[in-house]
Amino acid sequence: MRDYYDILGVARGADAADIKKAYRKLALQYHPDRNPGDKDAEGRFKEAAEAYEVLSDPAKRQRYDQFGHAGVRGGAAGGQAGFQDINDIFSAFSDIFGSGGSIFDEMFGGQRGGGRGRRQGRPGNDLRIKLPLTLEEIAEGTEKKIKVRKFIACETCEGRGVEDAERGMETCATCQGVGEVRQVSRSVFGQFVNVQPCPACRGEGRIIKNPCGSCEGEGRLKGEETITITVPAGVLEGHYLTLRGAGNAGQRSGRAGDLRVEIEEKKHEHFTREGLDIYHELHISFPDAALGTEVDVPTLKGRARLQIDPGLQSGKILRMRERGLPDIESSRKGDQMVRVHVWTPTKLTDAERASIESLRNAEHFQPDPDSLGDRRGFFSRVKDVFS
Repeated sequence: MRDYYDILGVARGADAADIKKAYRKLALQYHPDRNPGDKDAEGRFKEAAEAYEVLSDPAKRQRYDQFGHAGVRGGAAGGQAGFQDINDIFSAFSDIFGSGGSIFDEMFGGQRGGGRGRRQGRPGNDLRIKLPLTLEEIAEGTEKKIKVRKFIACETCEGRGVEDAERGMETCATCQGVGEVRQVSRSVFGQFVNVQPCPACRGEGRIIKNPCGSCEGEGRLKGEETITITVPAGVLEGHYLTLRGAGNAGQRSGRAGDLRVEIEEKKHEHFTREGLDIYHELHISFPDAALGTEVDVPTLKGRARLQIDPGLQSGKILRMRERGLPDIESSRKGDQMVRVHVWTPTKLTDAERASIESLRNAEHFQPDPDSLGDRRGFFSRVKDVFS
């Protein structure tokens, strides 16, 4: 399933207005009335509506950012969107396009709303950190408290950047508080309008009169914050969690950036991971392999007893069901695979050597290829294919 942000063509830090604008554009482009009989356009139209339903809802968007489609399963993910058919999508357009117009106004020449001035400072940058986790923490889920060095809101001015909130700012005379300046030019092809951030107020629409002495008008200072991160069970290396507003504070009450936490899997003493399964290498003696035994093996929840049947061959893999890692998107759980290696001693006493020598030619100590199945080498099997 495609990423909802990619569907709408917006960045993960996009605000509600940007998301609404992107959806509006796609809805107009792929609306069935503009593309009669075009199934691909109708599919894109529904896909955009599904993405918008999640990203326009703060609670759903937070779950989606943390857990992906699994976080909104049963809502908009997995083909279970709140919009069950195209008529449901149409019925929601009055909310999306506002009371001043509808999709039909946009398509057939209705009036469009005017520009909107910027009333806050610059947004803060996003941050990215790596969070190392053990397999045990991944298996159970965990909560981590970490200290992050970043820009934090100035306590003196509460992030505004001015000492007096009422008289500390004045409307920019250059852009009249809009935050943008427009230049109109004409050519043989018609009239062109070039819109740029206002150079006087740098797009904020306001000018600082009495900057805060603590932050010098920035509204933020370098500092450190302790952040709690809740990690769900079953995450994979490379997965990320997004904590909205936990990044750098914005300038002068601007929106704070996000904190993107990338999962990093620590190397384990006993296990290697393949998907949801974990592998453990177990070494046993020849007598234990021949006669059978019980051994203690490590698991992600402590040690457990494992039965070794008599006559076990080296390289055999034993499965311990549901001792692996959980699937973050379902209730399925992986297994623990124990690969058994029969240890061959490298040093023998005279008595030990004599005992083994007496068994060298014994009937049941001779290899029996028929009992091993097809364990020929790779090149032997390739040779058979081409012979």
